[in-house]
Amino acid sequence: MTKRTRSSARPTKPLLRAPMRIGSLDASAVVGELRQMHEDAEDPDVERMPADEELFGALLYAEKHAQALRRQPVEMQRAAAVKRVQLWEYLREQTEVHQARAVNDARSVGAQWIELAPALAVGAANAAYNKAKRLKAVELREETPGPGSQVRHVRRTPEAVLEAERRLAWEQAAERRAQEAAQRRHELLVPVATRLLEHREALVRDDDADYWLEEIEAVLPHCRTPLQMVSLKRYLDAALRALTKLEKTTARSVALDEDARLALDAALELQQGREESEDLGCSDTAGAITP
Repeated sequence: MTKRTRSSARPTKPLLRAPMRIGSLDASAVVGELRQMHEDAEDPDVERMPADEELFGALLYAEKHAQALRRQPVEMQRAAAVKRVQLWEYLREQTEVHQARAVNDARSVGAQWIELAPALAVGAANAAYNKAKRLKAVELREETPGPGSQVRHVRRTPEAVLEAERRLAWEQAAERRAQEAAQRRHELLVPVATRLLEHREALVRDDDADYWLEEIEAVLPHCRTPLQMVSLKRYLDAALRALTKLEKTTARSVALDEDARLALDAALELQQGREESEDLGCSDTAGAITP
């Protein structure tokens, strides 16, 4: 007999073919369809069938009372059985996700792997750890951002899950850093815009620059919400574009004194720092998903 060779695929390598899953399903609606079938068959006990939201109980009822459909056309009986198969598969997928979360909760309050072994129906601490990691693979999915993004399911091995968890933690840390940097920039936005307005008369302006500076002046007293801050940022960017364009056209600085130059430089520095941070954030995300 030819001995089976073990797969040479690395345990952390992403799956080339995503496993088939039921995924998103309106289970209550499917249970409702099963209920209607039993009502059409005049099942005498249909009133005892659990509510549509009680999936497990409703499936047990449909299994126990499958004979109530025996006088219905075979097509209906077949459809009812297929719906039960679909719902059991959906329930199985959901239990893996929720069991993984229960394990996380148990670990977060100090439960040891040896304590979790009986609950996970395994005989040793390392087996409990490995099973928990395989369960975690169900909810850990890697997504490549951008147009045409593809979801890649994590291979059900402890190594692959650990790698995905590290990548997820890295991405979350990068996102927190980006949010903190954005918050710091927002805190600087109002004083920088205010300072630029204070030295407006010492700036050479055209109609375009004047328009955007007036927009800044209108929105500045009301900058409290994130949406108002976004508007202020857009107006400041537009004003800086107009002033920079004017400098290039005239080949002369638009600042007529040192204070105006410092105010303009501060606004340009804030704008440049924001753009560099956004570019870095994009490259960080790309690096985080590189296999």
